[in-house]
Amino acid sequence: MQLFVGLGNPGRQYAKNRHNIGFMALEAIARRHGFAQARSRFQGLVSEGNIAGEKVLLLEPQTYMNESGRSVGEAARFHKIPVADIVVFHDELDLAPAKCRIKAGGGVAGHNGLRSITAHVGNDYKRVRLGIGHPGDKALVHGYVLNDFAKSEEPWVEALCEALADNAALLVKGDDAGLQNKLHLAMEAKGFGAVKRVGEK
Repeated sequence: MQLFVGLGNPGRQYAKNRHNIGFMALEAIARRHGFAQARSRFQGLVSEGNIAGEKVLLLEPQTYMNESGRSVGEAARFHKIPVADIVVFHDELDLAPAKCRIKAGGGVAGHNGLRSITAHVGNDYKRVRLGIGHPGDKALVHGYVLNDFAKSEEPWVEALCEALADNAALLVKGDDAGLQNKLHLAMEAKGFGAVKRVGEK
């Protein structure tokens, strides 16, 4: 079994925040692959299903971002899922909007959700880094990630989440390079090959 974790904050007021793109990606995967209705477990919302013949558990921690690791650790221990089979979808300031990069291990780059997960399960999980762009000034980051995506951003956010859902089988099979390539082509085809951050010239 693999554990796919989407990062975000619980509650309607956060639902469309940039920080919640991990939740959005997971929900697109659940819809596309006919996952069961999510239920409350492991301090999160959990849904089970199959992708490419593999059993996958989808988890949205409901602990707030900074405590995400409590939920991830609980689910991983219960199902005896090794850290290498955990995939975390999260917002990435250091990537241009609409870009996606996949890597295993590495630093947490100031992301409190990742920091918490690393503290609870170790560092060798896979990250699906969903670019949201950087506001340009460290002092602006907090407000930027906790603001909703602008209306003008919603089309690329939806396109990226749908492309991830379409190609989730590659993630399950461990073909990260193939997945990145498919996402790049899908976003180019939809006209989102070079998206500027809101307010960027």
